[in-house]
Amino acid sequence: MINPLIKLQKVSMSWSVVCTVALSFWATPSWAGDPFRSSNPRPIGDNTEAAFVEIFKNGNYLEAKTHLQQAVQTETDEPLAFAMKASLAYSNEDWEVMKNAADQTLSAAKKLTSSDPLRGNLYQAVGHFLQGAYTFKTKGPLGAVNKLQLVFDHLEKAENISPNDPELNLLKGYLDLILSVNLPFSSPEDAIARFEQYAAPNYMVDRALFAAYRDLDQYDTAMQYINQALANSPHNPELQYFKGQLLRKKGRTKDGQPKDLVLLKEAYTYFEQAMTKVDQLPKGVQIPLRHDHRAVQDEISKLSMNPN
Repeated sequence: MINPLIKLQKVSMSWSVVCTVALSFWATPSWAGDPFRSSNPRPIGDNTEAAFVEIFKNGNYLEAKTHLQQAVQTETDEPLAFAMKASLAYSNEDWEVMKNAADQTLSAAKKLTSSDPLRGNLYQAVGHFLQGAYTFKTKGPLGAVNKLQLVFDHLEKAENISPNDPELNLLKGYLDLILSVNLPFSSPEDAIARFEQYAAPNYMVDRALFAAYRDLDQYDTAMQYINQALANSPHNPELQYFKGQLLRKKGRTKDGQPKDLVLLKEAYTYFEQAMTKVDQLPKGVQIPLRHDHRAVQDEISKLSMNPN
């Protein structure tokens, strides 16, 4: 049996991704406000939906923050809005804002459970996860362990209600992928298959599978998925950065030495594109982007001077 503490450590390190899976945006939603479902849509608010667009279609977190400020004031029954706010606060390491938004996520989810038990339980899981991530970051892992079981309990309740629901499978699928990729003796194949079959929207499925195959060092398959994501959102600086990351990985040896000048130059091109909009990204993305942008220039110079 996997130690719950190890689970929490692995998952919370990737929480900036995990907690945003429920924030995704479908480029052509079938129902205003619900980017997840083509049938039985939920009345997710317009400001919350607008934040989806800015985060995952445009990669503009600054603009998303404006919409979220309106959403948490006018759409107070929607736990997704508070979860998005907590996610942005996590990315910017604003821990107290994150804590308050996590508490509000859980409170709104509990109220929602009576009218929509599927989404109510789903976002109770998110709320507990956010609270656990806050505790992990501010007090260490021991205080956060009990939250992990609550996350899985509420996900199980939601799954019992509607196991094929796309919003559920997007969130749970992301969690399953992260656990299967990062923990020993875990196989990602089942998680990937379920994620591909049931999760939605497709844009976030592409993004998640890119990350999974990248972390499995299956770079060619990862490239297929990041290309699909960019085809939907070609001007998203976060996706441009992700593709640059992957090209840089392919352009280096396993021990990190530059080996392919063409791939490194292509990576630099994508980093350059992302840098033109770096200020609209959260701090958790800005810092590694700036670092990688400088590092790949050094690698290109090193390889140019010593091609053999």
